[in-house]
Amino acid sequence: MGESGTERPPDEDVDGIPRSDAIDMADFSGIQLKEVDRQVRDLRDFAQGLLTDKIYLENEIGQLKKRSSRLEEELRHLRSPPFIIGNVQDVLDDERAIVRSSNGTVFLVSRNRRLPEVDLRPGTRVALNQDSLSIIDVLTDAHDPLVAAAEIIDAPSVVYDDLGGLDEQIERLKEAIELPLLQPESFVAFGITPPKGVLLCGPPGTGKTMLAKAVANQTKATFLGMVGSELAQKYIGEGGRLVRELFDLARQRSPAIIFIDEIDAIGAKRLDAATSGDREVQRTLMQLLAEMDGFSEVRDVKIIAATNRPELLDEALLRPGRFDRIIEIPLPDEEGRKAILNLHLGVMPLERGVKIKSLIEATDGFSGAEIKALSLEAGIRAIKDGRKKVSTEDMSHAVEIVKKNRNKSLDSDQIHYG
Repeated sequence: MGESGTERPPDEDVDGIPRSDAIDMADFSGIQLKEVDRQVRDLRDFAQGLLTDKIYLENEIGQLKKRSSRLEEELRHLRSPPFIIGNVQDVLDDERAIVRSSNGTVFLVSRNRRLPEVDLRPGTRVALNQDSLSIIDVLTDAHDPLVAAAEIIDAPSVVYDDLGGLDEQIERLKEAIELPLLQPESFVAFGITPPKGVLLCGPPGTGKTMLAKAVANQTKATFLGMVGSELAQKYIGEGGRLVRELFDLARQRSPAIIFIDEIDAIGAKRLDAATSGDREVQRTLMQLLAEMDGFSEVRDVKIIAATNRPELLDEALLRPGRFDRIIEIPLPDEEGRKAILNLHLGVMPLERGVKIKSLIEATDGFSGAEIKALSLEAGIRAIKDGRKKVSTEDMSHAVEIVKKNRNKSLDSDQIHYG
């Protein structure tokens, strides 16, 4: 006993602890280790969860900061005074200019020193600070709402076949507008300058606008249409600026055809103007002449104008190099009325009693637009009565309606102008 290699009795102490107690403590230690191990795993999972929450919250904070910055920027814009839009009338020096605001008030303003160097010139659209009235921005890419609201058609749907009785006028328009746009190299080869513009003269409703749209369709050109009265403005420089912006827009959308209807509103003969409005119209005309003289190198922009009062136009508009072609579009003759009637009635179901020859005689003096209105009125009457074909009575009724409307229009003109 006590010697090495001698077995201890079962109940002998281990390091002073009874053997049975030592076994129990070993079991207890194992249980504790398992519990600690479980707690460590739980703590690890909890720590991982906290780390995930931290990343999520950091992302949320980043998003909230961005949103806060955007809201602060919007609030700053809302608190800032609104800008005044105006047009430069005269540039005095590098720091000062005269600007007319959109409501007509004229200001002597300074240029903001932080504004980049921009070539200010009369007609330039600028933004003014409402408090200091200094120029804080130059709206170089903006077009006046009136110009932007012009009739702009990228690809007009009107074709030459939609026009009846205008074969001669179509051929002359093709020579002046279509050929230069489609075959510019041919004019270069022959050493000749193509016409810049065409003036269409004729009564209302004879197809002047449709002619311009048809040639735009044929040449794949953008159609820019405005009425001359829209270019006649009462404030100094406004009309000229509109003309300039219209031509600028045409250059941007080229190939383009500018169509100015009722050009006599700005192109009348220059007299000794008594009012500021008359003088402004003359300034608008001068700007139009300058634009026509200045876009000779822009071969893919053409101008077509229309009027029913050619005798009122200034001779400067009619000289060669501006409106090189003057095409008269009269009321349709017998052959013209026949072609227009066939065009509009060709797709309409007619009773056998309807005679085109009688309609040709009944529409003597009608314009193309009035003949189109006649077919519309006849068709509406047949539809209203529940019939599937247009009768002779429908046509006679339509002729009377169109004549009555024309007489009302003439009476109105006499009252207004007489």
